Amino acid sequence: MKALVLSGGAGTRLRPITHTSAKQLVPVANKPVLFYGLEAIADAGITEVGIIVGDTAAEIREAVGDGSALGIKVTYIPQEEPLGLAHAVLIARDFLGDDDFVMYLGDNFIVGGITGLVEGFRGDRPDAQILLTRVPNPTSFGVAELDGEGRVVALEEKPKEPKSDLALVGVYLFTPAIHEAVRSIEPSWRGELEITHAIQWLIDQQRNVRSTTISGYWKDTGNVTDMLEVNRSVLETVEPATDGAEVDEHSEIIGRVRIEPGAKVTGSRIVGPAIIGAGSVISDAYVGPFTSVSEGCRIEDSEIEYSIVLRGASITGVRRVEASLIGRDVEVTPAPRNPSAHRLVLGDHSKVQISS
Repeated sequence: MKALVLSGGAGTRLRPITHTSAKQLVPVANKPVLFYGLEAIADAGITEVGIIVGDTAAEIREAVGDGSALGIKVTYIPQEEPLGLAHAVLIARDFLGDDDFVMYLGDNFIVGGITGLVEGFRGDRPDAQILLTRVPNPTSFGVAELDGEGRVVALEEKPKEPKSDLALVGVYLFTPAIHEAVRSIEPSWRGELEITHAIQWLIDQQRNVRSTTISGYWKDTGNVTDMLEVNRSVLETVEPATDGAEVDEHSEIIGRVRIEPGAKVTGSRIVGPAIIGAGSVISDAYVGPFTSVSEGCRIEDSEIEYSIVLRGASITGVRRVEASLIGRDVEVTPAPRNPSAHRLVLGDHSKVQISS
């Protein structure tokens, strides 16, 4: 069995971060989101992985390499334009051959991995198996309609009037039957070959399409709110450690806090769960729960919590930052204090009240 991981796409919902960085490489608990998916694939016993790459191909290649550090063997498959998930299957035909495969969206995050799902698929081998989860806003997702016995009878991409609240999670399992399906569909109104249309084609051809509804934690990390929520979830599992870090006697470390080697903490208070990256300096500062500070950062005379701070950023003299995503090499400082004055043009007999 092989894996096809999608790591193209523009990441428009994470701009401006994704103007200069691949959305799949934005870190959660100081590890790229993409790596969680690749590790889940390796844990499921799948070693041959094709990664679909687009404009950020060079950055993805630099981060993942040949995959050996993650226990996999990677083949990169260029996609010149993001023309849909089914198009990704189409252009990966040579890599996939006649093997079964799991398709995994590189910016998705599933707690608990996919090992059980893959083992079940290997045993039963339906033509396709999809993951579903209940969502409050199904109009933003591909949505599945099930019959009374739980079989998939219809799929619709971002419907205006959804027939259920069951959204497709970004993990799919296929036999080679999917290749005929992706060749048989036409582009949608968006100009893309939709994987939902390909799966619907299988359903219409009376092929065996199964679904699994998951109740565990899943997030599409395509926007800042979800990214921070995933970061919070992962930090809940952090094991405290300060080996190789320098923490002075005037600092207070509370709860599950991991401070990487080479980091320096002076006169500060850090309340976990939190992680401080290697070589970062925390000075006269407060770092609150659910905060990830990447390597080489500096937080001085400032307060921050429930945030992600990327490599090389500095926050100095800022009293409170929260629910924020701070990009690489960003500098956050107080605004200069300009003299305040009121300029008035008042008519006769006016009454003016001015707050001092």
